[in-house]
Amino acid sequence: MVYESYIDFMSKIRGTDLEKQFTINAAAESYKIMTALTSYSLSGAVGESTARAAAAYDPELADLVRREQDTGKEIKVLQGTISELLAAPADEITTKGIKASRARMDALIRARTAIQDEIGKRFPQYADYINPPLPSIELTQQNLHPGEVLLSIYTTDDKTYVWAIPKSGDARFAVAPLGKKELADIVSKLRQALDAHPTVLGDIPEYDLSLAYDLYRRIFKPVESGLKNATDIFAVVRGPLSQLPPAILPTTPVSLSSDSSILFDKYRKVPWLIRKASVTMLPSVSSLITLRSLPAGDQKRRSFAGFGDPLFSKDQLAGLGAEKTEKMIHLASRGARLHIRGVRVSKEGDIDSKQINSITIEHLNRLPDTAAEILDIAKVLNADVDQDVFLGKNASKHRIKTMDLSNRRVIAFATHTLVPGDLDGLDQPAIALSSPSVTGDTEDGLLTMGEIMKLRLNADWVVLSACNTGASDGVGAEALSGLGRAFFYAGTRSLLASMWPVETTSARRLVSYIFKNQQSDKTLSRAQALRKSMVGLIDDAVLIDQGTGTVIASYAHPLFWAPFVIAGDPGK
Repeated sequence: MVYESYIDFMSKIRGTDLEKQFTINAAAESYKIMTALTSYSLSGAVGESTARAAAAYDPELADLVRREQDTGKEIKVLQGTISELLAAPADEITTKGIKASRARMDALIRARTAIQDEIGKRFPQYADYINPPLPSIELTQQNLHPGEVLLSIYTTDDKTYVWAIPKSGDARFAVAPLGKKELADIVSKLRQALDAHPTVLGDIPEYDLSLAYDLYRRIFKPVESGLKNATDIFAVVRGPLSQLPPAILPTTPVSLSSDSSILFDKYRKVPWLIRKASVTMLPSVSSLITLRSLPAGDQKRRSFAGFGDPLFSKDQLAGLGAEKTEKMIHLASRGARLHIRGVRVSKEGDIDSKQINSITIEHLNRLPDTAAEILDIAKVLNADVDQDVFLGKNASKHRIKTMDLSNRRVIAFATHTLVPGDLDGLDQPAIALSSPSVTGDTEDGLLTMGEIMKLRLNADWVVLSACNTGASDGVGAEALSGLGRAFFYAGTRSLLASMWPVETTSARRLVSYIFKNQQSDKTLSRAQALRKSMVGLIDDAVLIDQGTGTVIASYAHPLFWAPFVIAGDPGK
């Protein structure tokens, strides 16, 4: 509250005699405070991962750093456990359990202190990675490349503050009278056309272009002069707007009427922001500086590891229901079925909670296009299908936990992702892999956030081609928390994630073309390759009636082309 009040005060004295009297730059001062407010858990995971990568020249030191970080995580868990035990009713408090937890925590604190002392002697820069100094506008500009702009958006109860920091020239700062509640309502209305859980094409709502432009006008327009020459935008967004990718906002007023028999064709004419610049999401300003300080990854790493099309039941293993699954992705009319990478769906269609009270991994439907997607990426990256691609029964949790993933440049998962409550007993985000009834091992088939954090990666990026992998933990929370935080902590420089359930056919094309674009143009960053893939989906991709061979719909509706965002290092 104090920080936000200070930002508000700076915005009010900007350009006044008071600003001159105090000899301060109100925009720069408020920017520095904002960077403190946005340095949350995901940013911390980036810093921890980066510190390990920076220490990689000495394997023993890198292992020491990992032990220090893992010990810190265990201490936090024990602190929570002790708090829960103390909060229990007096007759339920177990003194023995509290003493044991405290003894374990004290031992871990002593061990961590000793490790920190050793790291401090051998790696003095470690503290700068874990707790980097608050970046100024000048330091931010020093870490930007030509054509890059950092766009930071921070929303309070009654206002939204916006900073646009180009590589060179003056920073732009604006205040919009748009608070959390009103902004959350706008974002919710726009997401109704994106997170609609459609079963058929006709279920997809119209995207409210007028409302979307009004949002651009109120938030982005005041700092547009700082964006006009941008080819790449880094977005640090705190508040409700973190649930809406900036790429899907029109930059000019637009009113379209359909003059085509092809569904969604009119959206090709929209002046989307993505047509002007790529967009990369960052958890904080300091994470950009931290990532830019990283040494290049080991070029001797294998190119790829891909996991897709897991099997969730014995019926799927036996091939039963495959014909029905294939029919679900055949598009014949406006009422043709769509295949969505979502949860609570079986081979029989949407699960009715009134009919089924218990939902387990075996109720998930198979996603046949995900195998083709993984194979598409493997082919572009010249990966060895036998050693680098794991499909069906082989897409197992046991394999992921036991294989060495630290020597892979790209790691991809094409399957369902789950949030707490999607399945019985699931209390944290997870990736769905082949079930134990298929694999025959003792693992439950759900790779949880906690288990991901224990992986040891050294990846340029992780691709999560699934459902809602980029959604935040709630309104006002940082985007890409949960699974995103876990993968950054495990050791990836960047992450491709989705903001709503994806339609599986368009997702396959979108993701595979990112890698094809980079293969055909080696100068493309990951962010620019994603942008090119999105624009290609808008302009050229169509859905074809497999019975008549006629085009019935365009992929220009943002539900199809806009779900994916890239977070972290864009790849330059």
